[in-house]
Amino acid sequence: MSTHHLSASPAAARPDVVIDVRGMEPPEPMVKVLEALDLLAPAGRLQVLIDRQPVPLYQVLQRNGYSHLTSPGEAGGYQVLIWITGAASQP
Repeated sequence: MSTHHLSASPAAARPDVVIDVRGMEPPEPMVKVLEALDLLAPAGRLQVLIDRQPVPLYQVLQRNGYSHLTSPGEAGGYQVLIWITGAASQP
């Protein structure tokens, strides 16, 4: 089982939160992402490391005023960057 961690990115100029939900079975990744969004600063970004593209999450994000950018992860899987739509912290 993969470990889950929340941490501020020390090298970032803005408050970022990184979570690793690789190896978790649904719906746990969705639950962890939604919990992390509750902790996100208004100008912050959430980076999610995940095994598969979280298509159901995209609809939830859109309905709740978030934007996202998905890219292939370095070690396989995906990296999803999430921010509040219209916030200054866009990538």
